Amino acid sequence: MTKRYFVTGTDTEVGKTVASCALLQAAAQSGYRTAAYKPVASGSERTPEGVRNGDALALQRHSSLALRYEQVNPYVFEEPTSPHILSAEHNVPLDFAVMSRGLRDLEQAAEWVLVEGAGGWFTPLSASQTFADWVIHEQLPVILVVGVKLGCINHAMLTAQAVRAAGLTLAGWIANDIVPPGRRHAEYLATLRQQIDAPLLGEIPWLTGEAERQPTGGYLSLAALP
Repeated sequence: MTKRYFVTGTDTEVGKTVASCALLQAAAQSGYRTAAYKPVASGSERTPEGVRNGDALALQRHSSLALRYEQVNPYVFEEPTSPHILSAEHNVPLDFAVMSRGLRDLEQAAEWVLVEGAGGWFTPLSASQTFADWVIHEQLPVILVVGVKLGCINHAMLTAQAVRAAGLTLAGWIANDIVPPGRRHAEYLATLRQQIDAPLLGEIPWLTGEAERQPTGGYLSLAALP
């Protein structure tokens, strides 16, 4: 049976893609055929091949299977704003059936599929539905990326609570050091361990430049994942 996970974050810009790429590397190193999926992305550029999102391209590169861009990212918008605004503005409904069909295709080809969300847990996809609604529909186990900085404890607790209230499994979490660690760093991590109450899959240290674009799966352990 194909293993499937959904990656969400405590906020936008907390390093979901860096963590997702590290997870894909760790899974490939464990011998899995991996595929990444980012069904909805905004904040993209026009290229000779079409509109391309940088996060989706990174996920495509770190999948062990050779995937077409459209397989990784079926819905892509240029402007870096909430998908529900762009969906309405461009008259492109974000159809759950399309999102699920793309996931089914990857499940047939891969043994380990990672789905990356957009923004945080309740990112709207329409006036009435959020990304969380689709994840609940798919019953995906969730991996939470915590951007470790001031305020992250509250965001992490709220997100973990929301995931569990939806009846989903919080499969694990990743501590991503998105700012240089301060003197309270160890205390933040200790509190997060206690409050999230899910396996810590690893800590991605403060990264800059090329290292940020090329994370290593060596930071993480998948042993605790169901």
